[in-house]
Amino acid sequence: MKLASFSRGGIHSTGVVRSDGIVDLAPRAGEALSMEALLGRGAEGIEYARRRQADGIAIALTEVRLHAPVSRPSKFFAIAANYQSHIDEVLASNPNYQPPTSQRWFSKLPNCINGPYDPILMPPEGSELDYEVELALIIGRRCRRVRAAAAHEVIAGFTVCNDISVRDWQRRSPTIMLGKSFDTHGPLGPWLVTPDEVGDPHTLALTCTVNGEVRQSGSTAEMLADCYEQIEYLSTVCTLEPGDIIATGTPKGTGASMKPPRLLQIGDVVRCEVERVGVIEAVVQREVIA
Repeated sequence: MKLASFSRGGIHSTGVVRSDGIVDLAPRAGEALSMEALLGRGAEGIEYARRRQADGIAIALTEVRLHAPVSRPSKFFAIAANYQSHIDEVLASNPNYQPPTSQRWFSKLPNCINGPYDPILMPPEGSELDYEVELALIIGRRCRRVRAAAAHEVIAGFTVCNDISVRDWQRRSPTIMLGKSFDTHGPLGPWLVTPDEVGDPHTLALTCTVNGEVRQSGSTAEMLADCYEQIEYLSTVCTLEPGDIIATGTPKGTGASMKPPRLLQIGDVVRCEVERVGVIEAVVQREVIA
């Protein structure tokens, strides 16, 4: 099942996607229903969506605007250096780089979340804009100290993430967070795909193209810490809430690690795809300061 956040006629809501369009899950026409609210209902919310998928009236996707599946999570985590191929390319371009010996995490501030097809803005304060295709998972219920063996039970679904980075700001802020959190630098979407439809999340192909040229091509099978180990690690520290986002890492091919670097430029079209999950695509635009 695919769950999407969308707007139509100025009303934002959540719907279930079918082959003929999207079924609004709001209880009454004209009302709003957020993804976070739906997920907060737990198994009851998912079952309600399945019933509406079967008997609801669909709206054509051409009549709606898709937004990031989750827009106001309590937390947006991302793991660094979780693919050996990415570690190797960083070491090749920076021999002084120290790879992590355990899971290394940073936060992307929720303000960076962007729609699946909305422009990525190049801020005037930074020029080294980079892409990273990632599988992201979305937490489905409140949980703490979840064992890896049971972690699949707390996942509501999966989505595509482009972990946009401003590399010059990333270098000047050693915690990484600021260089990862500029507005529009967390594209997500185009929807949340439930685990039963995705299957094993560790067998998915990932691809990122820039202007049609393949820059990244890998598989989630390359992860050093898998999705379930990531949940165990994070939930040891803090309570995870419905709607929380976990971006699970990126394979080799990032622009900053190429020789010479091939960073994003104004007008570039960036397309990120995760097998059995979906595709997001955006144009890089210059941010205009009023």
